[in-house]
Amino acid sequence: METKELLKKVRQIEIKTRGLSRHIFAGEYHSAFKGRGMTFSEVREYQYGDDVRSIDWNVTAKYDKAYIKTFEEERELTVILLIDLSASQSFGTQEKSKNELITEIAAVLSFSAIHNNDKVGVIFFTDKIEKFIPPKKGKKHILRIIRELLHFKPESKKTNISEALKFFSNAIKKRTIAFIISDFFDTEIETAIRTANHKHDLIALHIYDEREYALPNIGFIKVKDAESGKEVWINTSKKSVRKKYAENGEFFFKNLKQIFAGNGVDHARIKTNEDYIKPLLKLFKSR
Repeated sequence: METKELLKKVRQIEIKTRGLSRHIFAGEYHSAFKGRGMTFSEVREYQYGDDVRSIDWNVTAKYDKAYIKTFEEERELTVILLIDLSASQSFGTQEKSKNELITEIAAVLSFSAIHNNDKVGVIFFTDKIEKFIPPKKGKKHILRIIRELLHFKPESKKTNISEALKFFSNAIKKRTIAFIISDFFDTEIETAIRTANHKHDLIALHIYDEREYALPNIGFIKVKDAESGKEVWINTSKKSVRKKYAENGEFFFKNLKQIFAGNGVDHARIKTNEDYIKPLLKLFKSR
């Protein structure tokens, strides 16, 4: 992608996702992700209905009027986006590829975070750590993240979610909010998810395309595994083939849901041909 085209694309994504973050997600994001606690703000004169437990007796005695302490949420958080860049993310048969959808969702989450004065960092991974952008604040930082999402070319095609979560836990010591955005085409991930969620607040966003789990009746088609390069022919005109394909997909969904739910990980499923606003809002409200 040429520089001029890249900048134009960044600007388009910024306009769309920043507006969504400000007008739709801002309040929900703030409610869903709490700060570290309450910190003292100021002392003001007591008003009818105030909690008497908040009275500052020292100030009250000095001025012969009742005063109370007020507190505000200690808001600043750190948000880490763990983004799967393996080759299977390039797949998409509907309105968007999984990569395009991931880019928009990552931008929305990033702008929502900076509107709440939170830091944002990114870990790009395949079966290894491709790039780590440490957490920072500010619009320039978010635009850099979007540029990297659009332009970055991973070295590997494969997936290792456990490796990404291990790096994340080692690199980020303080408890953070972490969104792992992936199609989760990987095995043996439960232990890593459990360990990461014990230390941090892990949220899983499962990105998928409907053709990965349901075949149309269109005769023989050649299917290629983007990560391994293996190709096979499938006869989609056979009802038994389509049924088995759908059953495998359903088993995958149920197993993944069980892993998340069993380890206390909030999650959402987002399809490439559906609006991602509803599942994200539902996720935020559920928290």
